[in-house]
Amino acid sequence: MAKDEQEVIRDRINILRRADIFYDLTEAQLEMVASIASEAEYGMGEVIFQENSAGDELYVIASGEVEIQVDPSLIKPGGKGSDRPVTIATLRSGQTFGEVALVDQGLRTASARSASRQTRLLVIPRSRLITLCDNYPELGYRLMRNIAADLAFKIRGTDLLIREQLLWRPRYR
Repeated sequence: MAKDEQEVIRDRINILRRADIFYDLTEAQLEMVASIASEAEYGMGEVIFQENSAGDELYVIASGEVEIQVDPSLIKPGGKGSDRPVTIATLRSGQTFGEVALVDQGLRTASARSASRQTRLLVIPRSRLITLCDNYPELGYRLMRNIAADLAFKIRGTDLLIREQLLWRPRYR
C-alpha cells in the first residue's frame, strides 16, 4: 500500500473510531472497514438521498452536518400544513445514518441533506460490509450489536417525540 493510501486509511480509521457503531472494533477490523469505504462531499443544501428511494449504503459523517428530513405530504396527501420537508434530526461529525436500509434493504425512511457549506462523508456499501461480516464473524457480531444498539437508541428517541405529540395538549384558561 502506497504512503498516500496508508494516510487515507488512517484518516478513515480515525473517523470510524468516533462513530458509536464501530465501538469495540479492533484496529485490524477498523482497517478492513476503512478499506471498503469511499468518500463523498456535499455543499449546503445538497441532497444525499431522498425519502422512499432505494438505498444500500451506510454513511459516517467525517465533518459538517446532515439534516434528516421527512416529507409530511407523504403521510397526509392533500392534508393541511407545509409542503416543505420537516427536519427531525441534525447529525454531526462522528454520527451515522442510512443504517435502516443497510439492515433491511428497504426504501429510505427519510431524506438526508447537507446542512453545512462542506459536508464530508464516508460511504460504506452494504454488499461489501456484509461480505466483511460474513468472512469475519467477530467483526460482524460487534458491528451488528452496535447497529442494533444505535437503532434502539433512535427508536426510543422517536417514541418519546411521538408520545410528546400525542399527549401534549395546549392548556386553555
